[in-house]
Amino acid sequence: MLIRDLMQREVVTLRAGDSLGLAEDLMHLGRIRHLPVLSAGVVVGIVSQRDLYRAAVSSMLQLQRSAEREWLAAVPVRAVMSAHVITAAPDDTVHTAVELMLRHRIGCLPIVQRGKLVGLVSETDCLRHLARVLGVAEEKAGLPELQQ
Repeated sequence: MLIRDLMQREVVTLRAGDSLGLAEDLMHLGRIRHLPVLSAGVVVGIVSQRDLYRAAVSSMLQLQRSAEREWLAAVPVRAVMSAHVITAAPDDTVHTAVELMLRHRIGCLPIVQRGKLVGLVSETDCLRHLARVLGVAEEKAGLPELQQ
């Protein structure tokens, strides 16, 4: 199976100058954990929930939620984004995507074609695919004519 068959095509993105407050809101509202950062359609970074957690000093300073929101609103995405982004192409295999995520210990891959973002594959997408494959295997195993 190819990544193009699995990837999410509608991807929520940020710009490097956007605030961490916006990133947090988008992640919370969209129930997503990764936001590619674009400049003129080109992936220049990625922000994850983990990046937000690292940036939030509320756990150290015990800030009230309102003070934390103010602080996050003042911090630009570029200050915490990972600028070294591992990407894949739509015609790569799902196996390739999984191997890249495992090797680099990352939770998603922006999918890039001709230098532009065209989708995103997350570990959740890969687990959904695995569940489908396992379901098919279990169905086949239960068919008498296929048992040996």
